[in-house]
Amino acid sequence: MIKIVLKKVLYLLFMLLLISLISFFAIHLAPNSFFSAGELNPNITKESLEHLKEIYGLDKPLIIQYLNWLKAMLHLDFGISFSTGKSVTQEIMDRIGITLGINLTSMIIIFSISFYLGIKSALKEGSTFDKIVKQLSLLSFSMPSFYLALLLIFFFSVKLELFPISGLYSLEPKEGIYRVLDLIWHLTLPVTVVVFVGFGTLTQYIRSLTIEILKSDYIFFAKARGIDEKNIIKYYIIPNLKPPVITMLGLSLPGIIGGSVILESIFSINGMGLLFYQAALARDYPVIMGILIITAFLTLLGNILADLALYRLNPFMRD
Repeated sequence: MIKIVLKKVLYLLFMLLLISLISFFAIHLAPNSFFSAGELNPNITKESLEHLKEIYGLDKPLIIQYLNWLKAMLHLDFGISFSTGKSVTQEIMDRIGITLGINLTSMIIIFSISFYLGIKSALKEGSTFDKIVKQLSLLSFSMPSFYLALLLIFFFSVKLELFPISGLYSLEPKEGIYRVLDLIWHLTLPVTVVVFVGFGTLTQYIRSLTIEILKSDYIFFAKARGIDEKNIIKYYIIPNLKPPVITMLGLSLPGIIGGSVILESIFSINGMGLLFYQAALARDYPVIMGILIITAFLTLLGNILADLALYRLNPFMRD
């Protein structure tokens, strides 16, 4: 087990190094920059621009810039934001909590709904319930998240005035449990969008797996022994669903930050997605690199944890 963990850690470090190298050069080789004369200030002089580049180390060759950035990154220092002049690490830490909170909460709801609908739909294959679930699933993975977000804002925020249009808290400050309830009230629509757009694919995946499991010989003999449906689900279906679903969970982690860019921009949620969107528009290299590395780390870590969970579940993978 220790040997496998060490291999995974070395793999994580190598992939982070490779991702950072490719991302750094790709970002800096893109046309224009934050310090382009027309982008920063049309009245700024060329000498002032050169001085700013020297301050931020942009006057050095790219490879030297990368090595300096890598050295600082090893100390968890992602530099200073061009736009705000604040520490990139601090800006990310201030915003990562809300993004992870929204997406992890949504993932828990998605997996809970998908497990229930997928298994029940497979057990009732061909029924009206099964057909309804398939249609909802089709609507789910064909619905653009930005379009659904705008629809929900229009009906529930503008027309019915049930939920706020944007932000995390009301203008009037609240304390204690009321602050938590206020946060939940503001995040109801964003979480609803993530859940609805995400449950369809997983539901059909679990349904297909369950149908294959139900065709197995051990299910036939279990039914012949008089085992009821509840125990068949508990002792036969769910244990066999765990490995592929854990793999699916690992594959879904890359969307935690990437999927938040549009959603947080629409709902004006001050999270990592909105920060990345603003940094991309401003060509704020340190912020972009910081978010890319954090996202890559979380993705790789999630995949490693999924692999280790599979290792524990599958005895054939053990030494």
